[in-house]
Amino acid sequence: MSSLTLAGLGQKVGHELGVSSWVTIDQARIDAFASCTGDRQWIHVDVERAKRESPFRAPIAHGYLTLAMVASLAMEIGVIPRDAAAGLNYGIDKVRFLAPVSAGARVRLRVSLAGIEPRDGGQMIMRTQNTLEVEGSEKPALIAETLALLIPAAGAHRQ
Repeated sequence: MSSLTLAGLGQKVGHELGVSSWVTIDQARIDAFASCTGDRQWIHVDVERAKRESPFRAPIAHGYLTLAMVASLAMEIGVIPRDAAAGLNYGIDKVRFLAPVSAGARVRLRVSLAGIEPRDGGQMIMRTQNTLEVEGSEKPALIAETLALLIPAAGAHRQ
């Protein structure tokens, strides 16, 4: 469970909230993503062709697959305050895909709290800076500034 609270978020602005465990992005996950989205571009799903023709000499994960990993890894870190009934995706202000993630590579997420914006009814918008690191790479796979709408649980401290 998260150690964060809605009332205490203001003190965490500008600080790192945590780092996830390493997760392997294997070919099976890439293929499943391709199946779900219909994005079957050869650079992702044709292993032999990617080994021969790709500048990366291996299949790479879809950029949007790496972006989709942000939510689950952020939940693992515990970025939603414990007195919030829900934390809902509210948007992404900026995403940059900086390095490919080859099939079999491991990634982890590093999250910092960039800001909060109080809303009516004790709700707030939480802005986080998310960096998806690739093991053994100097460049992260992506950097994304995401927004979550935090809804307080019944009886939670109202600001």
